[in-house]
Amino acid sequence: MLDGLNILLVEDDVLILLDLKASLENAGAHVTTASSLRDALKYCEADYAAAILDIRLPDGEVFPAAERLAQARIPIIFHSGNAGCDSARARFPDAAALSKPVQEQVLIATVQQKAKSTARIN
Repeated sequence: MLDGLNILLVEDDVLILLDLKASLENAGAHVTTASSLRDALKYCEADYAAAILDIRLPDGEVFPAAERLAQARIPIIFHSGNAGCDSARARFPDAAALSKPVQEQVLIATVQQKAKSTARIN
């Protein structure tokens, strides 16, 4: 399903991060994870098929990383349990938004839909 796609996953809740990572890897993706804005900013320079971003992180909102990813034309999927998705979609109209908790098949389908066709496959 996601065979060989490189995905950036930014999530500060370790249980959610591990669950999403396992779902994506079971679908064949290679997953890079970050649990803070600071770490996410470090990973924005790589080539990803898509980025899944929690909005509220311990050190701030994810928007600076989202801006860098959008400039690099990396498709963005916001994954949040709060009302921040509305403001995120206003700032990033091409992004998808999923509410926590998301069903695995919805997550995979959304990644497939948003993933870049030119994604780097390892």
